[in-house]
Amino acid sequence: MTTHPFALLTPDTVLDAVESLGFVSDARTLTLNSYENRVFQIGIEGAEPLIAKFYRPERWSDEAILEEHTYSQELAERDIPVIAPMQIDGKTLFEFAGFRFSLFRRFGGRAPELDNPDHLLMLGRLLGRLHAVGAMKPFQHRPTLSVQRFGHDSLAFLRESGVVPKALQPAYYSVADDLMQVIEQRFREHPYQSLRLHGDLHVGNLLWRDEHLYMVDMDDCLQGPAIQDLWMMLSGERDQRQAQLSELVDGYNEFHDFDPRQLPLIESLRSLRLVHYSAWLARRWTDPAFPRHFPWFAQERYWADQILTLREQRAALDEPALRLF
Repeated sequence: MTTHPFALLTPDTVLDAVESLGFVSDARTLTLNSYENRVFQIGIEGAEPLIAKFYRPERWSDEAILEEHTYSQELAERDIPVIAPMQIDGKTLFEFAGFRFSLFRRFGGRAPELDNPDHLLMLGRLLGRLHAVGAMKPFQHRPTLSVQRFGHDSLAFLRESGVVPKALQPAYYSVADDLMQVIEQRFREHPYQSLRLHGDLHVGNLLWRDEHLYMVDMDDCLQGPAIQDLWMMLSGERDQRQAQLSELVDGYNEFHDFDPRQLPLIESLRSLRLVHYSAWLARRWTDPAFPRHFPWFAQERYWADQILTLREQRAALDEPALRLF
């Protein structure tokens, strides 16, 4: 049985890595919630604890990680509230015992209230500022959100891995392939100006602190349509989502012009995320943390529910898009 690379990331290795940068640890470590990477809070003698993030081996190139760091620093330099990696001797990415890692200052907060119009307005302003910087230049080493990468490539991996139960494969792939055809058509019908995004902006990557909203975890930043960073903030019935969208865009337009021609892409992007998420779990299944935390993924019930969800998405693609008033 092949040993997973993270099995070699022992507590001593984590502490030695942090101390290799000149810090003196008090040996207190707390493992934080992260599946893609490994993240720890490290106690530091005579100072506030630090957050150490160890990157999953072979996921990103050094260039891609540094481009993420550069984007975070661009935002922080413009007083846009994002938690950027610490610079030590002019560097943000370090290596120890074969692992690449970065350090961050500890930053606490609570989740924003997305049913609060004021919070939505503030979030819209934050996203407008984020995208105003993101539109200044493109990424060179980060991925681009596309139907091929997030849709077709994900389905190809699922087919190759055989993770979908045989009895459910015809139903799952039939609806998924149909979805991809419709989504491709939607993307052709609704072209957009691509820009640098957060890429994975759900409520878990937002913190409310001191009457301000902060963004965390830029690990999935990519190139794509602006609406990708807005649609995950919308929930509930159609009239609720419509009201939420209006608050977001009102705040957004104070700093960057939102293009409403992207609105018909919302359900396409939701569908791509669903398929990509299943493929992500399948790709990570050899990491012992995944079977432990996602045991339902190996059950037939998960795939039966996915078939129903994708069918609902297929119907949603035929519904009128949300609009701005």
